[in-house]
Amino acid sequence: MDYEESLMAKAAWYYYHEDLTQVQISDMLGLSRMKVIKLLDRAKQAGIIQFRFRHDSEKRLEAEQHLASRFSLKDCFVVPAPLSPEDVNENIAKAASMYIGSRVSSESFINIGYGDTTSRVLNHLAIDAERSISCVSLTGGVSHYLPNAHASVFNSRLYLIPTPLLVSSAEVATAMKAEKSVRDIRDLVPLSSLSVVGIGAMNDKATVLMSGVLTSNDFLLLKRNGAVGDILSHFINENGEPVSTDLEVRTISTSLETVKSLNNVIGVAAGLAKAEAIRAVLRGGYLDVLITDETTAEVLLGQP
Repeated sequence: MDYEESLMAKAAWYYYHEDLTQVQISDMLGLSRMKVIKLLDRAKQAGIIQFRFRHDSEKRLEAEQHLASRFSLKDCFVVPAPLSPEDVNENIAKAASMYIGSRVSSESFINIGYGDTTSRVLNHLAIDAERSISCVSLTGGVSHYLPNAHASVFNSRLYLIPTPLLVSSAEVATAMKAEKSVRDIRDLVPLSSLSVVGIGAMNDKATVLMSGVLTSNDFLLLKRNGAVGDILSHFINENGEPVSTDLEVRTISTSLETVKSLNNVIGVAAGLAKAEAIRAVLRGGYLDVLITDETTAEVLLGQP
């Protein structure tokens, strides 16, 4: 630990454990108050300060138990609803990072899927993970797996499928999947200790739509064929069954059959717009664990 990191650790300890004020810490360490503020902020970014959510809400605990029972889940983690709906993905990503961080061992491999929320999970793991974690991508589409500019400390190693998410034809998809560099990554998927997948809704804020992977016409076709959402860019109907379209055979993604065969598949999704898609994924039996918020949980349980 270098001198600057030592100062960050001391400032964090005095502030959060000893309940000293920033002025008291500045006097104790012989630093300006502004320097102490910067040290505390950097300690958060470096993962020296980490927050753990306490399960102290009876209502959320009951929702977790009911969801787990109704949809045959191994576990469920329900967090408070955000004050602003725009914050829902970020809240779920933070919760998922905490959940995963407490369950992985040193040098763990985890699978991670394509999507906005899963991308945020990856960035929080990159900052917060106490141990080195290796992440294996479950789909093509490299850019969504790369850490953003805020992940200044990246304590993870990425194994990415080196292809686009959607290609021009079924023949191209088949050829790419046969490449050794792709097969090597796909062979790691069954070896991982857990998998993190997002759930997409059929609206104009869907990641595959906003990123330009699919067009509005593609979405219209999918809806007409009964699609209510997607998991790993595999579109499913209300019962969780795959929707057959030309898009499916052009998508480079871990199959739904493989997802079902994996242990500890964690779904991270929330928001009223995604409730129908989440329910379909749960009905399809693709998840072992669901991380969502209390508002979404109430809708999934048929409560107002």
